[in-house]
Amino acid sequence: MMSFRTIATAITAATLLCAAPALAATCGNTSSGFENWKSSFAQEAQRAGVGQRGLQALAEARYASKTIAADRNQKSFKYSLEKFMQVRGANTIVAQGRKRKAKSPGFYDALERQYGVPAGVIIAIHGMETGFGGFMGDSSVVSAIVTLTYDCRRSDFFKPHAIGALKLVDQGSITGATKGAKHGELGHTQFLPGNALKYGVDGNGDGRVDFYNLTDALTSTANFLRQKGWKPGQGYQEGQPNFRVIQEWNAAGVYQKAIAIMGARIDG
Repeated sequence: MMSFRTIATAITAATLLCAAPALAATCGNTSSGFENWKSSFAQEAQRAGVGQRGLQALAEARYASKTIAADRNQKSFKYSLEKFMQVRGANTIVAQGRKRKAKSPGFYDALERQYGVPAGVIIAIHGMETGFGGFMGDSSVVSAIVTLTYDCRRSDFFKPHAIGALKLVDQGSITGATKGAKHGELGHTQFLPGNALKYGVDGNGDGRVDFYNLTDALTSTANFLRQKGWKPGQGYQEGQPNFRVIQEWNAAGVYQKAIAIMGARIDG
């Protein structure tokens, strides 16, 4: 028997679809228009192939004011490279990264054989993003990414990731309650949901792509880089062929350079 809550959320999702004409959703810079915007966006999501579970997650999404505050205050990316690496704990990431590589050489060798990406790059990203899984976020992935899609600052950029998040809910990879970073990134290496949907790999062979599972997350990270054009055996420092691929992971110049430097130090 369906619970009262399940029936209520289904009704709410259906209401979202019927509450507004089939027009493109209009962004907003305050929370006041968020619920009306969701009504329009639900129709866009449905046309994009989002199913009932994803629409229910959209109906339950809440305006994430902490996400908006974080989006307006990304100070660390304005630091010099030296300051950025100091603040982000580069020396600790390198030291721990070397230990992780030495502990599981077979796993990282297998990743490099299959995808061409050296261990140092994968490990540096893992360390930089979540401290090797130590903290993967405390914000609702769906609410955060939907809020950023509603917000006028970068609505077009985040829209495919909002659709991606809702489709991940449909697939069972996440739920509306799954926690991630302030910008909706999820799992060990903080995939944006649209990228998670497109590049996710079932690395441990259990039939499910789970970005909170280390094997799946790191395999998916290697797959992302390879699909973005990683050239096996080529360098990845600034000015070398694979540095362009690192730029696909994060748009901040100091982040890109830090990953390349730490990766080389981990690889030795």
